[in-house]
This record gives sequence, structure tokens and C-alpha cells, in this order.
Amino acid sequence: MAKIRFRIFPGQIPTQINDKHMESKTENWTVPQNEKPVKKKGQIREWADALVFALVVATLVRWFFFEPFTIPTPSMEKSLLVGDFLFVSKLHYGARTPKTILQVPLTHQKIWGTEIPSYLTWIQLPQYRLPGFSEVKKGDCVVFNWPGDSKYPTDLKTNYIKRCVGTSGDVLEVRNLQVYINGKAATEPEMMQYRYFAVTDDEILDKYFKDLDITEHFPAIGGYIFFTTPKRAKQFKDLGIVKNVILQTNPAGTSNPEVYAYDARTNWNEDNYGPILIPKAGMTLPMNEDNIRKYFPMIRQYEDIEKAEIKDGKLWLEGKQVESYTFKQDYYWMMGDNRHNSLDSRFWGFVPADHIVGKAWMIWLSIDPDNNVVLDGIRWRRLFNIID
Repeated sequence: MAKIRFRIFPGQIPTQINDKHMESKTENWTVPQNEKPVKKKGQIREWADALVFALVVATLVRWFFFEPFTIPTPSMEKSLLVGDFLFVSKLHYGARTPKTILQVPLTHQKIWGTEIPSYLTWIQLPQYRLPGFSEVKKGDCVVFNWPGDSKYPTDLKTNYIKRCVGTSGDVLEVRNLQVYINGKAATEPEMMQYRYFAVTDDEILDKYFKDLDITEHFPAIGGYIFFTTPKRAKQFKDLGIVKNVILQTNPAGTSNPEVYAYDARTNWNEDNYGPILIPKAGMTLPMNEDNIRKYFPMIRQYEDIEKAEIKDGKLWLEGKQVESYTFKQDYYWMMGDNRHNSLDSRFWGFVPADHIVGKAWMIWLSIDPDNNVVLDGIRWRRLFNIID
């Protein structure tokens, strides 16, 4: 590189600084001649970098802090409505570390709008839960991976939302619709719904259902079946347009073979169920015939046992007969607030702790799916409501 030298001789240095003179102490000042200027990023490159950064941040927020969900079914009506959009907090119970890391960012099970899987199971990491600032409590609205979904890895199973009605160590029982925990009647949600039958020979206009916010109703032989709260069922009866309104339940002693841990000798059904003990980590139970019926499915599926089987009415684990079993994790009992229109723990059993996703925290948007007018369809009063 060529250099230009400036030399100042001693006799030329001024002895006094004033407006007309300036001292220079530079003896060898080099000016680069062929240095290349810094090349700016192209607009496409800048957009790509920004997109990658946004995806990384969004993925980390979704994994460890908050995740948006929507309510697709009426199992939690009228507490949570179809068309509610929620923020689910991962901070309350502690976020789970990712298990299936090979997946398209911001997807769940499939790529948007397609049937193409959005993940690969080539790498499955051990899953841990980071510390949270609370535990799962009775009455919480909880989002979890549905235990009955065996098609996907744990962290990609179908997401469900229900209310926790029983925690680890509780003895749960349902008697004539009422939930009992450890022998005491549990506090039921204010807006809990049941199935009713309106006896009438006449057609009922939709207006009467709509005025009482009864969104689930359909005709049946001799009347109408609908789902609502006890208060609104009474109001519907008081309209005087039907002969009677009857609460439809399965009475005690009537068995339903679809319930979890069904046994013809117990005659359990969805309205009269249990008692059943909810296992706790470290709890040891004898593996007699009754407990094998209640707990074998969960031991086989959720307790990380490679080989679990029943031989001659006895429990065998890893090729050895066992007389008792100590559970490795906590379990919970979840039920929908729309008691007669909810697929919940009464039908598929316990929810393991490692299936818990987070706590339903806030409704940030709510849209009535039956209203096609954009602004009219927004349920403004539900926006930014904190979920109890």
C-alpha cells in the first residue's frame, strides 16, 4: 500500500497557538488507498434475518412462557366458550423442556392446512419440568396432552382443556352428579351445565333458546334435549312453552361400560362414579384385583415400564411378579364444566404430571362461530378476562 508522508521541520513549529496557527504532532500519517468499503446486506437478507430472529423468539416464548390456544368444543361451556382464544401460562406450573425437537416451528402435529406431519421422532430427549410458582390446584382450568392419544409423542399429543377436580392423593367420588373429594362435597363451577329434556308436542322456536343463551339443543322424540345451567333450565321451564323440563342423569346402580376402570360389579357411570384414589409420586399400593383394574393401564402407559402385563390375575413387571407398586409421578383428575357433554377423566382416567401443559390464564379474544358478521361476532365483554 502506498504511503504519503508529511514531515514538519523543527524550525517550522509555531511557539504560540492563536487563531492563525495550529500545532500538528503527527509525523507519519498513512492514508489507505485500496481499502474496500463495507458491503451492506441486501433487503432480502435483512428480511430473512429478521424472520429467523422472530421465529426463534416466538418459539422460545411458546415453549417456556405463554402459548395461545383456542376452544374448539363445548366441553367447558359456559365457563369457556367455543371460539374463545386463550393465553396459557407455562410459568404457573413450570415449563417442560422440549422432548420432540425436530419439528417445524410454531406447529403442532401437522403443517398448517395440510395432513403432513410437522415433526420427526428421530431424536427424543428426556423431558424435565422447570420450577413454577404454583402447583396444579383443584378448580384450575388446565391445558394438558390427552393421555388417550397414543399416536404422537407426549409433547405433541392432542391438547385438551378441563377443570382439575382432584389432585394427587385425593379420594374422588361422584354421587348423583355431585363431586366429593375425601368425603366432602366439592365446590362446583358457577356456570356448570347438565343435560335436560324439555317435554313438548310442539316445535320450539330458536328464539327461546337464544334468549337464555342455550346454544346446544336439538329435537328428540317427545321434545327437545338441551344443555344448560340449573338456573337457566328453571327459567326455560317458567316460560310456559313446554309441559316439563327434566334433568337427565344415569341413576346409581346403572352401569356404563364406557367409563374408566369399568367393572360390571361396581355399576359405575358418569354421574355416579368411584370412589377412586388418585396416585401420588412415591405412593405404594398393593396390586390386588381391584387396584390392578384401576391402575394397570396407567402403569403400563405412563410409568416408563418396558414390559407390564397381567398373568393369572397378577401384575408382572419386567418379567417379575409384583405384589405392590410405587408410583413414579403425580396424577390428576380432570372434568369438563359441561358435565354431560365432556370426554374427560371419567372415560379415559388419570392425567400424568408429565402431560400437563399449563394453566389457562386469560381470554384475549372471543368470536361467536355462529355469527358471520365480523364485528358483531366478537364477544367484547369476554376480551382480556382472567380465567378463574
